[in-house]
Amino acid sequence: MTLYWKMGALALSLGLVTTPTWAQDYNEAPALAEAVKAGKLPPVAERLPAKPEVITPVEQIGTYGGTIRRGLRGSSDHNNILRFLSPQGLTRWNPDFTEVVPNLAESWEVSDDASEYTFHLREGTKWSDGAPFTADDVLFFVNDLLTNADFYGSAPPARFVIEGQPMTAEKIDDYTVKLSFVAPYGQFLQELATPLAQEPVLWAKHYCSQFHPTYNSDVQSMVDAEGAADWADLFRRKCGDLEIPARWGNPDRPTLDPWVATDEAYTGDATRVVFERNPYFWQVDTEGNQLPYVDKVRWSVEQDAESLVLQVLAGEIDMQARHLDASKNIPVYYENQERGGYDILERLNSDANAMGFYLNLNEKDPELNKVFNSKDFRIALSLGINRDEIIDLVYLGQGEPFQIGARPGHALYNEQLGRQFTEYDPDRANELLDGLGLTERDAEGYRLLPDGKRLSFQVDVIPTLQVEWVDAMELVNEQWKALGIETTTNTVERTLYYERGDSNDFEMQVWNAPGGLDPTLSPRNVMAVHPQGSRFALQWAKWYLSGGKDGMEPSDSMKRRYDLFAEFKSEADLQKQLEIFEKIHQEAADAFEVFGVALPANKVGIKSRKLKNVPMSFPAAWMYPDPGPTLPQQYYFEK
Repeated sequence: MTLYWKMGALALSLGLVTTPTWAQDYNEAPALAEAVKAGKLPPVAERLPAKPEVITPVEQIGTYGGTIRRGLRGSSDHNNILRFLSPQGLTRWNPDFTEVVPNLAESWEVSDDASEYTFHLREGTKWSDGAPFTADDVLFFVNDLLTNADFYGSAPPARFVIEGQPMTAEKIDDYTVKLSFVAPYGQFLQELATPLAQEPVLWAKHYCSQFHPTYNSDVQSMVDAEGAADWADLFRRKCGDLEIPARWGNPDRPTLDPWVATDEAYTGDATRVVFERNPYFWQVDTEGNQLPYVDKVRWSVEQDAESLVLQVLAGEIDMQARHLDASKNIPVYYENQERGGYDILERLNSDANAMGFYLNLNEKDPELNKVFNSKDFRIALSLGINRDEIIDLVYLGQGEPFQIGARPGHALYNEQLGRQFTEYDPDRANELLDGLGLTERDAEGYRLLPDGKRLSFQVDVIPTLQVEWVDAMELVNEQWKALGIETTTNTVERTLYYERGDSNDFEMQVWNAPGGLDPTLSPRNVMAVHPQGSRFALQWAKWYLSGGKDGMEPSDSMKRRYDLFAEFKSEADLQKQLEIFEKIHQEAADAFEVFGVALPANKVGIKSRKLKNVPMSFPAAWMYPDPGPTLPQQYYFEK
């Protein structure tokens, strides 16, 4: 049993077969067989682990060949690649997002108090350049990067820290490694299955160590030649990182993914990005055919969603959901299925809200900061939103008024957190604003702050992510204007959006609100714990992640949530985990820091009718992250 929402009977049959019936008689793609004959590659049996993971295809055994066509949105869409290639971590999610299953670790043991995890790696697994993947690669991350202040600064990733202490690693043998914590960590296996927790197996020591001063005393010459700021910057340029595009920009970087970057790699000025099969990939199907089936994955690089929609209608995209699920486009997809030769996929929405509002509680301006930190002000803004109007006009009637937190039906659903202040009540909103002393108005009817300035602020929106946000903000701006509050929509590119957050140079930002079906994995809206995602209080998140060294000291309520979160992470008992998280949700409900518009409807995607082994329904979630756990390496084109 897990904490996660049971999706029901999805059309998925992926499974694991522990003992192949065909012994060591493996098959491979024709191009790889030719390379073996030419002496350019070892035989397939030597490229695979001693016991490769065996995947049962969704529909049937596939055939080799073809290129899956997809689309990227500009130079900051690296998660599009990550979602499809899937994070190849020690663990992964099963296809319906209900439990963790083995991945690069074929098995593990957990100590009774859940403070020690012993992982057995798949013996004989190789990096894409043919070098062995071993426990030394895991130790390279833990010993040389995780606690290195030059690499991670003063705060190692919180997912590897318990009670302020990062995990440690012990090599048992070449294919066995023990990861330990100073206290119980009941959620560690689930955390390892998330997209940003694959660091233990992300960096190949034999390649990446050349960019590390511990292993290369002359690394500064490489730093100078590259024009990098320091060795850590050089390392990220060459070996990548989880949250920057550089991970996909170096074709020489070894990987454990099913496809690897080519010379047409992901760079800032690329017009297309091409990945080709990894000849050393470590999975096979039930007949011993090495995966992936498809030769290449190719992303065109577009600057707007409309270009991608046109490609769908023309039959030029083979499988995609990202950037395609704007409500206004769904009828168009249904009308053009025959013309485009595609089927429409259902993606089970894990978000709590289609459009979350994040007032900056760490606002630099002292007058705005005081107003923003007033709970009554946030309640007034929420009551001043006509959600039914937005749902009808912008979301085509799909959804219902909602705030944040677990979706109805989830074990952690909190009625107050999800439903409070969702009614449209401008009269009460005005009373609350008057009660805050914001009674003076200028000639245009806008309320004035105590210093005489107009109560006015910008709302940052990324139109390339959700075009509906821009349309909704047109309505919200008018609705808040009726309360005497001036707001303007500031459309920005994604990179600038993040930069404004990092520098604490924004007043309000909009984002979807995750945590509807994965509340314990995506707690960013109820706790300031995510350095980019907890938009309502990024300086509190910095304080938390740095152990109080950086950022701003948070509220007493947030400190209580941090203490509860520490208890939660250390608790191994499922029921006790739930009880602790219920308290976190209640604190967040009482504080009312983040609000939204609507509980989102399910999302859509498309797939070519020629592309097989693609489930017609699967979860839509960043922590999943779709469609990766459906294993695109077993997709194939029907001949």
